[in-house]
This record gives sequence, structure tokens and C-alpha cells, in this order.
Amino acid sequence: MPDPTSTNGVSVARPTINVNGNDEAGLEQGLTSLLIVEQTSGLYRCEATFGNWGLRNGSIDFLYFDRQMLEFGKAFKIKMGTNVLFEGRITALEGHFGEARPPEIVALAEDRFQDLRMTRRTRNFNDVRDSDIFQQIANDHGLSPDVSVNGPTYRVLAQINQSDLAFMRERARAIDAEVWMEGSTLHVKSHSNRSTQPVALTHGGNLREFNVLADLSHQRTSITVNGWDVAGKSGLQYEATNSTISNELNGDISGISILQSSLGARKEALAHMTPSNSAEAQALAEAYFKMTARRFVVGHGSAETDAKLRVGAQVDIKNVGPLFNGKYYLTEVRHLFDMARGLRTEFTAERPGLGRA
Repeated sequence: MPDPTSTNGVSVARPTINVNGNDEAGLEQGLTSLLIVEQTSGLYRCEATFGNWGLRNGSIDFLYFDRQMLEFGKAFKIKMGTNVLFEGRITALEGHFGEARPPEIVALAEDRFQDLRMTRRTRNFNDVRDSDIFQQIANDHGLSPDVSVNGPTYRVLAQINQSDLAFMRERARAIDAEVWMEGSTLHVKSHSNRSTQPVALTHGGNLREFNVLADLSHQRTSITVNGWDVAGKSGLQYEATNSTISNELNGDISGISILQSSLGARKEALAHMTPSNSAEAQALAEAYFKMTARRFVVGHGSAETDAKLRVGAQVDIKNVGPLFNGKYYLTEVRHLFDMARGLRTEFTAERPGLGRA
């Protein structure tokens, strides 16, 4: 059955605009452009532009400057059918007054991570695991925690003049975890446990464009973390190597192996880390090694919009040749709409290995 939202490969779907729980047909028809951005390092944000000139109360006037429909703090949701592309709250309003075109108003919204971004603290956590910290931050902001991560126990962790969002993401990076928001639920899971059923994207079908680069310049054959064991009063050292990433290769050749065979060993030591026991040293070394290794193959694509295309999801890229076919992890997703090209999704994806020709 043909996709009812596309014609000759060009999406003609209009997303549904929901404000405070109500679908607003007027906003849907008045939508002129849309940008929804999700990244591993920041908020899930939305910019929706609407025509702001027309018939109102029997006369031609501005449509939305009374702040009855578009208002600060209102719940703002973008849907495609029953699937949600974005859910957050309006945090800014912007006016556009161009030459020889009607006025426009832009509603800018952010998800609930906005609360964490605007809360800055200095505090200590004693004898805790990272899961305890994520639970505490969720409770501080009235969020429902869904936390499933492992990690060492720390004698002391300090949040020093950091926002709760920045501190939480720092802790997540240290144990190779991912954090994201769905409504008022804070999700925290290890990278390997966030996997979902891959979304198939086929070049020449629902994958419109795909450009991909395999680059050795940032790869390392090992990463070492040094520290001091406070209890044992001795030095610490842990070296993460190719075996750390082996279970993510899906039969591909890692960038680390290619680097070793083509250019030789390229080792790195992380001098700014201060682990106080062997478990901390191992967690830090492996987390940063994996983060570097996964960026060996990075692709940028444009596809038909699917609500399953979210940061943290996997895509199975097809019909791009043996080196680059296969599964990728999405690290940035942009849902876009405009009057010329309709609804579409642009993404950035990465993986640690190159296919075998």
C-alpha cells in the first residue's frame, strides 16, 4: 500500500499541533515551517512558525498576539497521526515581519530538561552510585525516574556550580549511559541496553540521501586512565583496548583494528580523570574508549519522517554498498517541515566498524 503522506518521494503530510491537550486545526493549517531537534548532548527543542495575519473577530488583524492560544508555559506537542514527534512547553515567542510577506509568529518550546538546565547548584554526594544521583535529580524536579544503570560506588561526587542537566550528562558519560525525557519521565539506561528494533532505511526508498565518512583521525588503539586508590594507598591504571567495543561490531571491522594495521598504535592517556578505586578507573577508561570508537563511521542522512527516528534508536541502512550497509546508532535527529519540501527527517548516525567488501 502506498504511503499516504508522500507523493513521488516528497512528503506532503502536515503535522498536528497540540496545545494544552487540544489539537488545534487553525495552527496546523497556518504552519509555515517546523524544526524539531534532539541531540545526545542537549535538550529536545522545537521551533514552529505560523502565519500571524488574518480574519479575527470580524476584521483583519494579528491572530496570536493576545497570548490566548500561544502562551508561555503551555504544553506544546507535535504529532504525526497518533505518534508524538515532540512534547514540551512553550518557553519563547518570536515575531517575524518580513518584506512583502505576512507577519509570522514562532513558538519555541523545550522538553522537561528545561527545568534541569535552569537549576544550578553546588553540592556534594557521599557514598553513592550514579543511579542514586539520577534518582535524586528526578525527585528534585518532580519527575518519574526510570533508571537502569550500573557503575561504581563513589566516596564523594561534587556538583560545583553546574546545572542539574550538565551534571547529570557528565555522570552519564562517565558510565556510558544515555539520558532522555518522555513527558515527565526521566529515562537513564546504559548505551548497550537502550537498543530498539532497528528502523530500516533503504536508499532509493524511504532514505532520500545519505553521506557517510569512515575516519581514523580520532581513533585510538587504547585509552588509559590513571588514578590513586585512596583506601589501598597505591596507584591505579586501567587500559581500555579493542576488546571493549567488540560486542558492538556486528561482524564489521573496527576502526581500532584498521588503525593498528595501517598506521600503527595510537595510544592516549586521560590525565584529567581522578578515579579513587579500580572500578572507577575501569568505568571511565571504557566509557571514553567506546565514545571514541563509535565515531569511526559517521553518516548524515535525510529520510521520510518516522516517529521511531529518535536519538538512541538504531537504523538499518540498506542499498549503500558493503562498506556502509548495516546498523547505525542515531546521535542527532531533526524533524523539519516547510511549504516547499513538506515533512522530512534529517539525522546523524554512527557506528564503530566498517563493513567487509
